[in-house]
Amino acid sequence: MTAKVLRRVAILVVSLFVASIVVFLFLAVLPGDPAQVALGVNATPELLAKTRAEFGIDQPLLTQYLRWIGGVLHGDFGRSYVTRDAIGPQLLDRLGVTLWLVGASTVVALVIAVPAGAFAAVRHRKPSGAGISGLSQIGVAIPAFLAGIVLVQVFAVRLRWLPSGGWTPPEEDVGEFLRGLVLPALSLGLVQGAVLTRYVRSAVLDTLGQDYLRTARSKGLLPGQALYRHGLRNASVPVVTVLGLQLATLLIGAVVVERVFVLPGLGSLLLDAVSSRDLLTVQGIVLVLVAGVLLVNFVVDLLYPVLDPRLRGS
Repeated sequence: MTAKVLRRVAILVVSLFVASIVVFLFLAVLPGDPAQVALGVNATPELLAKTRAEFGIDQPLLTQYLRWIGGVLHGDFGRSYVTRDAIGPQLLDRLGVTLWLVGASTVVALVIAVPAGAFAAVRHRKPSGAGISGLSQIGVAIPAFLAGIVLVQVFAVRLRWLPSGGWTPPEEDVGEFLRGLVLPALSLGLVQGAVLTRYVRSAVLDTLGQDYLRTARSKGLLPGQALYRHGLRNASVPVVTVLGLQLATLLIGAVVVERVFVLPGLGSLLLDAVSSRDLLTVQGIVLVLVAGVLLVNFVVDLLYPVLDPRLRGS
């Protein structure tokens, strides 16, 4: 087991290394001069050359990459081409907001999907089960930002129960922090919960036809009891796989939702950096997002043998 974990850690490290190269090269080949962007169109050639030397963009690509990745390994993502501020502290502050949003959205999705998907599977031949499947299909077709706009219109504009946007750090006011997090988390969680409901339904349906569940029912357990005691854990393996993919989707979806609700997360920082062509900031944000996706997949791989002991020896 230890050897498998070490092998997965090695794969993670190699994947992060390859991802850093891809991200760097992809942004390095984009047209445009960061020095020109920072100084404006009226900058003199001498000042442009001095700024390129300051940023290090007059050096070979290999030297630029080694300098950048060496700084990243020490928590230094460089300085913004536009504002000249350190990028690392900005990423750390914004990452906390995004993690709160993604974490709360995941909780919402699981709270919706697990009971709804299991109920739809158990009653798949009944109108109630078909109704849940139909609602989940509608939810899949709704973009997260559209769900956010509808939620704002209902709960913030008409009912005035919740704020329409903004961010209050939890250390300042827990109540306002939770109130401000509800609508963004619902806009992401409802849509992802609808997607996950369909996978939970499919996994539970497959489990319901297994011999061990029929044996459990023949011993006197009710269908719900047999499913709870013996079925859900086996059904969780494919669901965890999909959940890992959805966490990556949540990270990307947060980019738009943060803009809708005026949240100071990585998504808002990314859009601002793209609009100002601050490529070094974009490079750091993309690397953090890619690393987050790879870490999620790494954790999912580690969870497989925990959920299903039969996988430990495979």
